[in-house]
Amino acid sequence: MISANARGLFRTIVFASASLAAFCAGPVNAAEDDFNIWTGQFATFNVSDDVYVRIEAQERFTNDADRLGQLLLRSLVAYRINPDVNIGGGYAYIRTDPVGPSRINEHRFYQELNLRLVNAGGVTLDSRTRLEQRTFEEGSEIGWRLRNFVQLRAPISETNQIVAYTEPFIELNETPIQRGGLSVWRNFVGVSVPLAPGVQVVPGYLNQHVFRDGRDRSDHVANVNIFMNF
Repeated sequence: MISANARGLFRTIVFASASLAAFCAGPVNAAEDDFNIWTGQFATFNVSDDVYVRIEAQERFTNDADRLGQLLLRSLVAYRINPDVNIGGGYAYIRTDPVGPSRINEHRFYQELNLRLVNAGGVTLDSRTRLEQRTFEEGSEIGWRLRNFVQLRAPISETNQIVAYTEPFIELNETPIQRGGLSVWRNFVGVSVPLAPGVQVVPGYLNQHVFRDGRDRSDHVANVNIFMNF
């Protein structure tokens, strides 16, 4: 059973996420809409009690899920300072292939700080602050971007959890490829389903609002991720 405090915390986070999504989206006719399907595979390997490695692949089918619009491959090496704090850094390759504009090949280096803010009664609240240095084969300038991810997990049965998160993307400078300022806001809600020891799938709905100089875009995403721990 979830305590009254946990239920209250959950309602607050979900309401805040929904409100942020609505605020970012603005009027319905102010943004272009697109249906996407995103899949992701995340594998974490514990090298020691203090060090772990994570590798991941994400496939994003865009334009009414008709084509592979983006492929992301990412790696991370991280160190656990204590059970509630860890730091790490890594590299990602992202190929973006939109309709119309030219394909973009991005090489991204990043550093992150992970904090467990709440751990009580089966409810967890986690924060991840990530600083990215974005380089592109199509340009020579480095784009700096800050992302702050906050995720809530709360049990709804003996084996399943509600998962909700919010994550704004803030570009810290302008380059020929990134415009600067608030560029993306993601909000997600889903359910974790265990498949085997150390393996779970998390299907859900993700809204990604993309801020642009012209008309904004709102992506409605059927998102399914698999997480594996070894």
